[in-house]
Amino acid sequence: MNRLRTVALPPLLAVAFAALLCAIALLITGASPGTALVAMITQLGQGTTAVDVINSGAIYYLAALAVAIGFQMNLFNIGVEGQYRLAACVAAIVGGMLPLPPVIHVIVIILVAVLVGGLWALIPALLKAYRGVSEVISTIMLNALAVGMIAFLIRPDTFGRLAGNNITTEPIAPSGWFPGIPLGASGTIFGMVFVAAALGLGYWFLLGRTRFGFELKASGESPTAATAGGVDARRMVLIAMIMSGMIAGLVGLPELLGREHVYTIIAPQGYGFTGIAVALLGRNHPAGIAIGALLWAFLDKSALALDNVGVPREIVLIMQGSVVLSVVVAYEIVRRYGLAAEQRRVAAELRAAAAAPVAEGATS
Repeated sequence: MNRLRTVALPPLLAVAFAALLCAIALLITGASPGTALVAMITQLGQGTTAVDVINSGAIYYLAALAVAIGFQMNLFNIGVEGQYRLAACVAAIVGGMLPLPPVIHVIVIILVAVLVGGLWALIPALLKAYRGVSEVISTIMLNALAVGMIAFLIRPDTFGRLAGNNITTEPIAPSGWFPGIPLGASGTIFGMVFVAAALGLGYWFLLGRTRFGFELKASGESPTAATAGGVDARRMVLIAMIMSGMIAGLVGLPELLGREHVYTIIAPQGYGFTGIAVALLGRNHPAGIAIGALLWAFLDKSALALDNVGVPREIVLIMQGSVVLSVVVAYEIVRRYGLAAEQRRVAAELRAAAAAPVAEGATS
């Protein structure tokens, strides 16, 4: 029961508080909160919205898993944004250049993305482990550097080509496409959705059921105590950051292998920063992250319906921002409530223990 309260209650409080703020904002503008909610829910059954929510949720889930691994070590990997964009760019270049058989082609593209993401995360990992450089500062700077490298790599005189008014990599041949599940007019579910689900299960098993996961979390809680217990905290920093970068390298692949098949100069951005919010909302738990990712994707995709009922779609941004802010507050409230309840329980046990000898003396 206590576990359920600490895991499930804070996200529910955060979402409820965000919904309350949005309702107030709607009332101030003269709109009906009920009308807006009905429009957003109804939008799920129209066109490809439901499938788009699942596909976007998988992308957010991968980004949040990458962030959550760092959080387990008290590492703030803000570099997921640069890691996934650079990894997707290089993977698209390699995938477009190599003529390979089906399946092998897909595997090679995935391995390239994972390798690039891990190597890009290795830079802040080494700086953190051996020079004490804050991973926040180094990953922010590397995000900017990744943007510059992408712009260089897909220039027409390097590995890119002009496609109308856009610049793209060479198209990936059909042998390098990751097949999905076609649902007719409802759209196609990306095949990478199932890869994301498998990674979530692996994340849960690795951190919750293995010695390595225990050592990783112990190093994050107290590097000094972990070192005294025989755990190499510096090694754990390297492993955590590299693993985070490797998963980050997969974030751009659902769209690359499932729909676009090229990387463009205007490829979607911001998934890495969304992953931070989703990881916070899910409290780094794979199930919580999945719920947070689907919620975020639902808000993104259903916002289009608000225009049809005269409600500004910016209300969704208010709700998303409110969730991010309120989730931190909600976890602190629940933590303090749990601490106070534990103190009351211990106090009651101490009073009972102190009263027992008195009762025995009176009986004798």
